[in-house]
Amino acid sequence: MTCQPHPFSGLGNVRVHFSGYKRESISAINFLAQPRAFITVLSTLFASPPTIPAIKAPAECHILRTHSQMLPSSEKTGGTLCEEERQAADCESFGFDGSDIQGNEKQPETRIDDVSDPQLRRLLQLKEEYGSTWDGPNDPDDPYNWPPSRKIFMGIILSLAQLITLMTASIISAALNDIVADLHISMSEAQMIYSTYFLGLAFGPFIVAAFSEMHGRKWVWIAGNIWYILWNALSPVGKSKDMMVVSRLMAGLGASAGVTLTGPTMADMYGKKDRGKAATITALLPSLGPALGPIVGGVVTQLIEWPWIFRIMSISTFVITLLGFVYIQESYTPVLLRRKARGRSGATLQKALSWQFCANFLQRLALGIWRPIRLLLTRPIVQLIAIVLALNFAIYSLLLGTYATLFIDSYGQTQSVSALHYIAIAVAATAAAQIGGRLMDRLYRYLSNQQNDGEGKPEFRAPYLIPGVILLPIGLILYGWAAEYRVSWPVVDIGAAIFALGSIAVTQMLFAYQLDEFVEHGASASAATRVLSYSLGFAFPIFAPKLYEQLGYGWGNSMLSLIWILFCFPLPVVLWVWGEKIRGWGRSSKEGRVEGA
Repeated sequence: MTCQPHPFSGLGNVRVHFSGYKRESISAINFLAQPRAFITVLSTLFASPPTIPAIKAPAECHILRTHSQMLPSSEKTGGTLCEEERQAADCESFGFDGSDIQGNEKQPETRIDDVSDPQLRRLLQLKEEYGSTWDGPNDPDDPYNWPPSRKIFMGIILSLAQLITLMTASIISAALNDIVADLHISMSEAQMIYSTYFLGLAFGPFIVAAFSEMHGRKWVWIAGNIWYILWNALSPVGKSKDMMVVSRLMAGLGASAGVTLTGPTMADMYGKKDRGKAATITALLPSLGPALGPIVGGVVTQLIEWPWIFRIMSISTFVITLLGFVYIQESYTPVLLRRKARGRSGATLQKALSWQFCANFLQRLALGIWRPIRLLLTRPIVQLIAIVLALNFAIYSLLLGTYATLFIDSYGQTQSVSALHYIAIAVAATAAAQIGGRLMDRLYRYLSNQQNDGEGKPEFRAPYLIPGVILLPIGLILYGWAAEYRVSWPVVDIGAAIFALGSIAVTQMLFAYQLDEFVEHGASASAATRVLSYSLGFAFPIFAPKLYEQLGYGWGNSMLSLIWILFCFPLPVVLWVWGEKIRGWGRSSKEGRVEGA
């Protein structure tokens, strides 16, 4: 209740406000004659005087207010304010908002680096970086806090799309002999058609990363899938070599969206200590893609005809894209926080931001395309990862491109039977994806707790790299010499499976390491490393027939194994001992500032 003098009634009248009702201009005597009002006035007069809160310094108020905003929602239940919230409210009631007397914004005395809680530090970093942050560590809008079912379902949709696009890369390998016959071209020209798809995968990520870090993951992923569907469906039209080369290139550009964004999208939803769990969700189906592609291609070619390979892939991607349109939600934190800031600031600011976005669109796009190039040119850690991944993928694609041909030419098997040998690679890839991802997480947590008081760092993933770099050349040599002497086909399959185990393990570890370092710009880092991988993936299958024709499978694979040993055997030690130092070389002030919890 508050009593205010009525401006027109003199001392005899008062304006009385009650919390539940309002009475205008009544006599003070009549007012006091009402029992309820009289008791209220007496209780007010004889109540203890209100406590005046202690006045705090502006900087301290700023810290209290900021900290109170970061508290978990569980600590704010029941309608009661915690002590820090109460103190922050006291500051607000006295007009302290973190400014000095002249109205200039004062920086809080506590630096972000001094905050020990990693969750609170992440929220403060987001606030500093984007002008907005989540309402607390348990904010349901934060992708880290989404229900596990949503994360898993999104991961399955993303991995299904990536499965189709990676199947498309190898699906025509089992149909190359038919393509050679129908198009009247040489095997080297057919290998060119096969490899051109990798060229699109190599350079598409530059555009995909730029757009995804401007507009988010979802719509770039959908647009890339639509682009892939159209060009992939056009590949067999007219049964022309030139048409197939161009359409495979353009389809690869669209397919690069799924390949580039799957890892960063999962990193948006999972913190560092759960990256292996994310890998087990999204790595299984894509790792099967290169092996399942020739199986499906061989069956379709034998039962129908090879042009239906492309039609089936486009129809499948269309269905998956519809699922993604309905169920995939935007997960990129900077985009979500910018939307949140626009929603709070009103339509005027939203309109201004929209106009500014249109005015600077080309400039931001150019910067986004340049970022992966800059990372590749200026960050030694990106160069190191790119070289190893490129060599790994080049050998992997070479094996996939020649595996069915080996059993057709050397063992006299049919197309459909020869395609079944890819099952060995598929089983090995499944084991590496499911067991390896969990093992990598356990190693990471163990080393974090033992050596760094629970604080993780990318180098704790390096031990998982050791079995990968060893198994890869062992499997490659076993597969090569077994094929050279035409040993029983199970031995060849065992060698290929061992190779696949090592290859998938190396890929898993290096991508997780890279995402740990480049939290915000994971898509750009992925684009930087993939360009070299897919460029070699384009080149290796073209000269593969000449390689095995001149050296044979035994010496050809031995030479590739020797190159791998020279370049990649020291990598686990290099990352463990000098990894943190190498990561710091060339790092700008804004890279890696926002940490993943």
